[in-house]
Amino acid sequence: MSYLDQIQTPEDLRKLSVEELPTLCQELRRFIIEQTAEHPGHLGSSLGVVELTVALHYVFDTPNDKLVWDVGHQAYCHKILTGRKDQFSTNRCYGGISGFPRREESEYDAFGTGHSSTSISAVLGMAMAAKLNGDKERNHIAVIGDGAIGGGMAFEAMNQAAYRDVNMLVILNDNKISIDQSTGAMSKYLLTLTASPAYNRFKNRVWNLFTFKSKSSNAITRFFSKMGNGLKGYLLGGSNWFQSLGYRYFGPADGHDVIYLVKTLRSLKQLPGLQLLHVITVKGKGLEMAEQNQTTYHAPGKFDPETGQIIKPETGDQPPKYQDVFGHTLLEIARQDEKVVGITPAMATGCSMTIMDAEFPERVFDVGIAEQHAVTLAAGMVTDGLTVFCNIYSSFLQRGYDQVIHDVALQKLPVIFCIDRAGLVGEDGATHQGAFDLAFLRSVPDLIISSPRNEHELRNLMWTAYHNARAKGLPFVIRYPRGRGVLLDWRNEPQVLPIGKSELLQEGEKMLVLTLGPLANQVSKAIQMVEADGIHPALLDVRYLKPLDEAMLHELAQRYPVWMTVEDGTEKGGLFSAVAEFLETNQLNNIRLEHIALPDRFISHGDIPSLYKEVGFDVEHIADKMRQLG
Repeated sequence: MSYLDQIQTPEDLRKLSVEELPTLCQELRRFIIEQTAEHPGHLGSSLGVVELTVALHYVFDTPNDKLVWDVGHQAYCHKILTGRKDQFSTNRCYGGISGFPRREESEYDAFGTGHSSTSISAVLGMAMAAKLNGDKERNHIAVIGDGAIGGGMAFEAMNQAAYRDVNMLVILNDNKISIDQSTGAMSKYLLTLTASPAYNRFKNRVWNLFTFKSKSSNAITRFFSKMGNGLKGYLLGGSNWFQSLGYRYFGPADGHDVIYLVKTLRSLKQLPGLQLLHVITVKGKGLEMAEQNQTTYHAPGKFDPETGQIIKPETGDQPPKYQDVFGHTLLEIARQDEKVVGITPAMATGCSMTIMDAEFPERVFDVGIAEQHAVTLAAGMVTDGLTVFCNIYSSFLQRGYDQVIHDVALQKLPVIFCIDRAGLVGEDGATHQGAFDLAFLRSVPDLIISSPRNEHELRNLMWTAYHNARAKGLPFVIRYPRGRGVLLDWRNEPQVLPIGKSELLQEGEKMLVLTLGPLANQVSKAIQMVEADGIHPALLDVRYLKPLDEAMLHELAQRYPVWMTVEDGTEKGGLFSAVAEFLETNQLNNIRLEHIALPDRFISHGDIPSLYKEVGFDVEHIADKMRQLG
């Protein structure tokens, strides 16, 4: 690592000659492989942008020039080159650096990017602010990749930018999405030509000649522009959407030729206005197995850095992941009813909808990074008699909130929302923690909101939601966590449960603990601990946050004067709030109410046991709380 060891900031990088950069890229790629092999993270995307990252920091004056990465998990090389190499072993670890850019972590992280398709909007805002502030020297660069260009927000930003006179460069990191097929010698020649200072000086002279040095176009310049775009389109094998929108388009370029990228970026840096550089990269570049299995090696966990072979821990028999229980149960339902379909926004593998897709590919729809579209697409299908299981990660459903209200709930369409990754998700951190779904959904009329405590309950709720949909009931929400459940024998005979009914799991004395979702299992263990101290709490699995089982609560209020709610959502707006409202509305002032929930702040990244201890979800903390109340 002779070159990499010399670099703490981009200033050190710029001291190297251009000819030394390929060797530095080799060292960077090796460093990322070795680090993520032992400390798992998002491998494939970061390996694909090594040369691009080096070229960007080499050419542009970061952090004065603003560089925003979208999606943020491709920014590992960026972090290493901007003073975090020695901390990189703590990447995504509790108390360590984040796996995504964070403004509070480094001045080089111009914008926090954990969710996709946000970079162009953010950079456009920075460019417009610079113009208003009179800063004409600063450059603004958005790097968008991993399919994020397909997100609706990216299109909205590109449309807005086309009508603004700003200096802004969008770099499209095309690692698989096939926007443009031509990557041969003609494309490289055109890129060299159109990015060259001589060409652009000539182009500006022509503009000044026919506009009489005016900033406005006219019929003559529009004619020449159309002729030039048409010639490019013909030579590249098709029309170019970016140029039609008003961008000066350059590419496609080889994203792994660092010397060529430096030359190109230097040329583009001299050009004013709105530009788009299209680079072709290989996700997982430099690790053969990652190149061949890009989905698997997006975030592979621990692996052998020499061979790429994934290392699976030897743990014996384990409960299944909730995601797999969802996938297998969905397939069972789909086999019985040909009108059952599945929708997911780019998370088919993560949510295990691939299980149904393998047997019924014509009935599974991966709509890409488009949560808003996924929700309304589901609503449209339901209007014509289909039963739709729409699976969206909790933190990503935030992007489809208006559609849940306007297109589903308002019209009382029984879409079945399976909310994956609810509660704490761990190493991905604040941008991905599923903290808010209970709170933001509970306020929406005509939603059924449920959460299973284990795999049997997940299967029961899915079948309940299915029958509710066939009976043209209300929209149905089932939210469950990331990771493994608690049951080895999980394939129960599913039951259709009564909607809005809770279950008293254990009788007790004086104290009632009300749980929603899988934290019931933590509470059960805590109850076993405190019973040795003579404390005997009762345990109620609320199961449905909405409608709340008020009849059961009225009954239990006569027997238990101390209540404690436990939930893996934010303390404001979820189960605690619902129970407090119930007690206040019914003037049950004799009940003492306490709670354990996610605190009113954003929870950072780390392993689940550490995060559980931090927020009080560990068994010991729950038991201590019971002792205080007992």
